[in-house]
Amino acid sequence: MSFIRRMPRFRLLRLLGLPLAYLVLLMPGTVLAKQPNILFIAVDDLRPQLGCYGQDQIVSPNIDRLASQGVLFERAYCMVPTCGASRASLFSSVRPARNRFVAYTARADKEAPWAVTLNSHFKKHGYHTVSNGKVLHFPNDSEEGWSEPPWRPDRSAGHYVLEESLRKEAANARIKEKGRGPPFEAAAVSDEAYADGQLAERAVADLKRLAGHKEPFFLAVGFFKPHLPFVAPKKYWELYRRDEIRLPKTYHVPTDAPPIAIHTWGELRAYAGVPEKGPVDDEFARTLIHGYYACVSYTDAQIGKLLDELDHLGIRETTVIVLWGDHGWNLGEHTLWCKHCTFETSMHAPLIVSAPGFQKAKTASGLIEFIDIYPTLCELAGLPIPSHVEGKSFMSILRNPGLPFKKFAIGRFRQSDSIRTDRFRYSEYSDDGGEFLARMLYDHDIDPEEDINVAERSENGATVTRLRQLMRSKMGRDH
Repeated sequence: MSFIRRMPRFRLLRLLGLPLAYLVLLMPGTVLAKQPNILFIAVDDLRPQLGCYGQDQIVSPNIDRLASQGVLFERAYCMVPTCGASRASLFSSVRPARNRFVAYTARADKEAPWAVTLNSHFKKHGYHTVSNGKVLHFPNDSEEGWSEPPWRPDRSAGHYVLEESLRKEAANARIKEKGRGPPFEAAAVSDEAYADGQLAERAVADLKRLAGHKEPFFLAVGFFKPHLPFVAPKKYWELYRRDEIRLPKTYHVPTDAPPIAIHTWGELRAYAGVPEKGPVDDEFARTLIHGYYACVSYTDAQIGKLLDELDHLGIRETTVIVLWGDHGWNLGEHTLWCKHCTFETSMHAPLIVSAPGFQKAKTASGLIEFIDIYPTLCELAGLPIPSHVEGKSFMSILRNPGLPFKKFAIGRFRQSDSIRTDRFRYSEYSDDGGEFLARMLYDHDIDPEEDINVAERSENGATVTRLRQLMRSKMGRDH
């Protein structure tokens, strides 16, 4: 039998005629006895301003707990800082381009029809796939890839008190003017009065149901908050002391930033009580920050219900959990609110992966792009990686979080292409014909908050040229 001991493990498994994906793999960091379940948690507009990311402003015990059970990716980046495009790129593992994955209305099935989406690939290979909440922007995007019709709660839009009052009386002029209510609400109601509480109930019920299936499951749960409006039960607002909420240190336009980089946050201005133009006053700004914090804590509590149920069902050790925010969000930094820009605050987002048999309570500092999630899940599940996939599996990082991974992360939003390296973020703006308009360069070694644009300084000429060439060579191409 000595020849067996010398034989490569994968070759031995093939010789024995055993399906690779269902076997215990005999190497460190891949001790999955069969194809794992996948719990895929998306959180809309989530900043990496969490306890597990070294921040103490937001109460997030359940996301922090998940980080203690897996690998936290310190520098993970979305491909496009708007929800539909970010999700379509992630689910297809296809890079954005000038005419692909541009807006929040982007669809993977329409804009990258040659790509087999993540859910479709797992369904094809024997997984029972389920979509609850906001996973892809449109529920019917790549709908054939779900084993059941995608589900969303009735009250996915937001306000509770407002909706109840409007049932009893005509909408007041302020609401009519904007077409929607104010950007925040704190109602003395249960978690289930708002959408994410209903979503958690549904997801817990699905975990109970799917745990009894013979086939593994891919359960995607997309939480709506902290997306606008900042509506959450009052008890989550009460976790914070209003007098301790501060405006950001960078509550001003960065030095030498081009005007095109500073958008007017139209997403927020669509709500009642927000001025049509110009800044909000400081007290209103603190209320917005307070509301954002409350919504993160609310959604964090719902995530805790899912984690508790996995433990209760006894399937935690056979389930891979991925938690990701579709992009960052600005809370007044650089005078900006919402996302929709290529500053670090919009491109940088949380990513935590907890996989049985892999590292726990570790932080990975290597650069990760969201298109890398697709091939990593394939490798974790023992599935082939489709040829169209443009991302790179980070299984090596799950085994050894201290390893380097990528030299750059690239993203774009409308007129701006952007590249992040270990040290720099370079962004370039162009018109519809691709002609150069403006650029920004931030040196994160000395300016991590991107407060001084140094793109036009003579000593950075070679850096700008190098990053520009690298960005252009790696950016997605239109098909």
